[in-house]
Amino acid sequence: MIEVKVTTKKSFDKVKSKAQQGNFKSLGHAAASIRLVARRSIKRRQTASMPGTPPNTRKGQLKRAIVFAIDKQRGIATIGPDISVVGTAGKAHEFGGRFRKERYPKRPFMGPALEKVKDRLPPMWANSVR
Repeated sequence: MIEVKVTTKKSFDKVKSKAQQGNFKSLGHAAASIRLVARRSIKRRQTASMPGTPPNTRKGQLKRAIVFAIDKQRGIATIGPDISVVGTAGKAHEFGGRFRKERYPKRPFMGPALEKVKDRLPPMWANSVR
């Protein structure tokens, strides 16, 4: 009979570390892609857009406010308008509602951006662990 002894503790830690690095990098690429599509969907116009289409922006503030952040510990990416820049206007556009005593119809821009990019997401994780 042949006896085989396997030690994996050190190599397992190395593999886990490489997998986390690959996931972090891929999350960054995915978040940046979604952010780019969302920013490109918002146009600078003086008039309001039709309900159901991405919003127009007069000064480009909403467009510039779309940012992303990655939590390395939990492995999550957060993408959307920065509240410190545009307040809750991004939420009012995305889901409809009130902002500064005005009624806003739904003008989603983040949801459609995710839908547009979702087919390109899995290849971003392919070969991410080396």
